[in-house]
Amino acid sequence: MPVRIGTRGSRLALAQAEQVASLLREMGCESELVTITTKGDTVDGVPLHEIGGQGVFVRALDDAILDGLIDAAVHSMKDIPAKRPEGLVTCAILKRDSPADFLVHTLQKEAIRVIGTTSTRRKAQLLRHMDGISIRQLRGNVDTRLRKLDEGQYDAIVLAEAGLQRMGLSVPGTRLSPLRFVPSPNQGTIAVVCRNDPVLCGIFSPLDHPGTRTDVEIERSVMEVVGGGCFTPQGIYSDHGHLIGEILSLDGRKQVRLEENISSTEQARAFGRKLRKEGIELIREAYEGLGISDER
Repeated sequence: MPVRIGTRGSRLALAQAEQVASLLREMGCESELVTITTKGDTVDGVPLHEIGGQGVFVRALDDAILDGLIDAAVHSMKDIPAKRPEGLVTCAILKRDSPADFLVHTLQKEAIRVIGTTSTRRKAQLLRHMDGISIRQLRGNVDTRLRKLDEGQYDAIVLAEAGLQRMGLSVPGTRLSPLRFVPSPNQGTIAVVCRNDPVLCGIFSPLDHPGTRTDVEIERSVMEVVGGGCFTPQGIYSDHGHLIGEILSLDGRKQVRLEENISSTEQARAFGRKLRKEGIELIREAYEGLGISDER
């Protein structure tokens, strides 16, 4: 019986799920893709923090696994919340693709004035590093965002470079270095979540990339200690244990940034405590600026 793999219905999500299915076929395991609609796909035009953050893309798939409708689900790892339901396990994390953001534009970079993004992190980093720009909200899947750019609603938009590569899209623009525009924790990684079942875990475990899993766990350890979720502009990026963490003000004018070489999640949590301590006022300012009362 084929393994039932759940996925969102966007072209990017389907491409990621098909990547997993293809790897399974190479191992002689058949699978079928099952499309699940999430709240994040049906509610458009509002910032993610107003409908529950990145976790809205995951909950419906989690429920489908627990209800037995599917056996596993494929996600962008950065969408998976720190707190997970009982009975589920991240059984495989694929080798990381590009962690970088990509600024899509046809204008000369100096002529860009209006950039589309909903991410508070991307907004703050762009305001910090680019003069004379304004940021407008932009929701929707990759195709929708590119269409809005083509229609002239924006001079440029920001997308994850890994997503463009997975979809086979070649678009004009500028790669934003992850050393300068520090990405969201786990950006560029694909994860497979399944029921905590030894048979299912055994099917997917050969897809796991140990080096990527280590970097992912380091980043998530920092993220869990720092808090702030998708509400606070923050970037956390580990590359073979070289860890960069930054917290910014919503307008990008203030920043706390740390760099260290890390070899364990214990060290990562210590790094996170230090980053949180130095950036706590920026975290509080972000929550106040977004009208959210409880910063944890």
